[in-house]
Parts: sequence; C-alpha cells; structure tokens
Amino acid sequence: MRKAALHNLGCKVNSYETEAMQQLLEAAGYQIVDFEEKADVYIINTCSVTNVADKKSRQMLHRAKAKNPEALVVAAGCYAQAAGEKLLEDTAIDLVIGNNKKAELVQLLEERLAGREPQDAVIDISAAQEYEALHIERQADHTRAFIKVQDGCNQFCSYCIIPYTRGRVRSRRPEDVEEEVRTLAEKGYQEIVLTGIHLSSYGTDFKEEPQDLLELTKRLHQIPGVKRIRFGSLEPRLITEEFVRQLSAMEKICPHFHLSLQSGCDATLKRMNRHYTCEDYLYRCGILRKYFKDPAITTDVIVGFPGETDEEFAETKKFLETVHFYEMHVFKYSRRAGTRADRMPDQVPEPVKTKRSAELLALEKEMSKAYRASFLGRETEVLLEEPVEIGGARYMVGHTKEYVKAAVPEAGGKNCFVRGVLKEFLTDEIIYLAENPDLG
Repeated sequence: MRKAALHNLGCKVNSYETEAMQQLLEAAGYQIVDFEEKADVYIINTCSVTNVADKKSRQMLHRAKAKNPEALVVAAGCYAQAAGEKLLEDTAIDLVIGNNKKAELVQLLEERLAGREPQDAVIDISAAQEYEALHIERQADHTRAFIKVQDGCNQFCSYCIIPYTRGRVRSRRPEDVEEEVRTLAEKGYQEIVLTGIHLSSYGTDFKEEPQDLLELTKRLHQIPGVKRIRFGSLEPRLITEEFVRQLSAMEKICPHFHLSLQSGCDATLKRMNRHYTCEDYLYRCGILRKYFKDPAITTDVIVGFPGETDEEFAETKKFLETVHFYEMHVFKYSRRAGTRADRMPDQVPEPVKTKRSAELLALEKEMSKAYRASFLGRETEVLLEEPVEIGGARYMVGHTKEYVKAAVPEAGGKNCFVRGVLKEFLTDEIIYLAENPDLG
C-alpha cells in the first residue's frame, strides 16, 4: 500500500480541496500519513496570494523532496497554476496539477508512477467552464464543515493574481451542495460555512435556471441536523435590504459577516478597482445592523497600496474606527507580477507598510476587545469545539453565533451546545460562560 502525505497552504477553499483530494486517495487505496512522516507521495496544495505565500509553497515542495528523495512530489493549487512552467523545470517537483485538475489527482498520479508523463496536467485555467467535481464526506474538524460552493473570480482587482490562477466564476449545482451538506449533517456536523473564491458571485454563471446565494442558503436551511449556517467572505454590494431581510428570517444564520473592504479611502479603492465607495460600504453595514442585533462585522484591509499617501492612510484608519469592526485581517501590499498594481508608480516602501500595519493591528485589537466586552452579561449559546488549558485549568472552548470565543469547565465532549451567561474574560480572546441548565 502506497503512503501519501498532504499539506495545505492558503485559504479555506484550498483546505476544502485538500480534504477532497485526501478522500480521493483513500478511496483509491492509499494510506494517508502525517506530512512529517516518510511517504511515497507528497501533495502540497499551494497558495499564491502574496509573494510570501509563493515562498512558503516553494519551501514546502523542497522540504517534501528532502524527506524522501525517491518520493513523488506533487504541486497543486494556485502557485502551481501561476508558476507551472517554472515548476516543471524544478527537479524537486515531479508533477504539477492545475487548479481544475484536482479531481483527476489519482489518475494523474497513476500515470506518473507508471512512468508515463501525464498530458496537460498544467492547463490554461481560463478554459475552465464548469465547476470541478470535488466533494467531501467528512472533515478533520467534526464540529464545523467548510463547504466550497463556487470557484473563480471575474472582478480583476488591480492587486490580485487570483483570477489568473482560478479562472472565471464557476458555481456548484445547488443539488450537489445540498447532497453534500445532508451527508455531513447525518455524520454529526452541526455548523456549515459556505466558502468560495468569490462567494457573492455564486449562481451568476447559471444561464438556464437563475440561482443565487440566497436561494442556495434557503435550501440548506431546510436540512435537518444543520444548526448553524455561516458565510465566508462577501462583497459589500451583495448586502441589500431584501437580501438581509430574508436572511434575518432564517434562525440558523449566524450574524457574522466578513465584508471585504481593503481600504477606507475612495481614491485608493478606485486604484484597486474595487466597485464601491466608503459611503456605500458604511450603508451596507447599516443594513446588517438594522436586521441583526450587534452582528459581528469583520473585514480585510491592505496597507501600503501603490500611491497610498499618509493622508489616504489616515482616512482609512478613521473610516475603520467609524465602522468599528469586530476583527480585521491586515495585510501589507504585496506586488504580484502580472497585475496592474505591480506596474503602478509610487510603490510604498516596506518600512512604511510595516508602520501602518502595526497601527491598524493595534486598532484591531482595541476594537475586537470592545466588541467582545459588549457581550458580557448576555445569555447566549455556544457550540463547543475543542479542549484548552487556561491558567492551569481545563476548559472546552467554542463560539457563539457571532464567533465570539467562550469557554466552560471541561466536563464533556465537543460538538455540543451549551447555554449560559458570558461572565468575564479568561484571556484577551476567551470569555467564561457560566452555564445555566434553565436556559437550555
């Protein structure tokens, strides 16, 4: 029996695809071993969102070959797609698989192991017309399941390489998503998270029968066993009065919305080719807060985008304070060859990016603590996920619907709900939940 080891880099979509590839290998008779062990096949699902991600991808590929020089090392994912021809010249890499060839992993592996060169393993992603036939029957985390429902992006933000590595929008058939979620719910998964490369575009490529993310969500809301539905990253323009009103009528929806922002300055947004203004973004946040009580609104912010002046950065920081996010993912702008931003003048020096990033991370910590503190004294429900040790005591930790982390004394297993009152901070990020059986 051949041994295979997998390693994932990057986003939740990549994580889903790594799980799916692992299950394909298991079905084909491979023994899955830890990546640190000696294996016959190493598969690295790479990322290319930044230069740092490219570097990590290369390092993991070479690390795999060093573990076992006789092993077959496979590069899959976005870096493999972006740098495929270059990787084919790398003697540490034996097989490169394009982003819409992952479902053919076993066939491509067998061809390569038989001494035959797989044909067209690296392909022109722009030729992809349909959603790749990947699916899962389980995930490593038995509490929350990430469900990939869409691939590709048509937005072409000026800083982003992803449309070139993932291709155009391709949506998964709703009946296929529904079948996968039913299977997972029957196996005990109580929370699902809908993910995609550009989730808000779900269904826009369906020509014969119109479908969108709202309609898909309604179908999944009916599935027994599913207790929570959470969304991955959403575009602000998807947040309309009607969309949010209908979501708020579904009790399983988690009031946790990750709205991509990138900058709080209109001039910078325009250079980024983002299709909204700060005023519009704030309006969408207002809609969420109208229909949901204290929803968790999180976002991504890029600092040091080409041409970002001190004044533009100050404008961004002020806007972030105005919105008052629960959490922010702060990124220093990373040049990507092949994008418009890479050719823009007035590239910001790295020390300036670092300083601005530190400012926003400090602001993020302050706003995040304030949002969590607003839940002290509230009755709530927590889905327990994992054991942790805090101050020498053992706890079970989980999340509220708003994704606020809470803990109870360890007394049972994970994947169960408890109700109680959020009492006090155990750490900067974890609040103690005083259980109350009467609330169950």
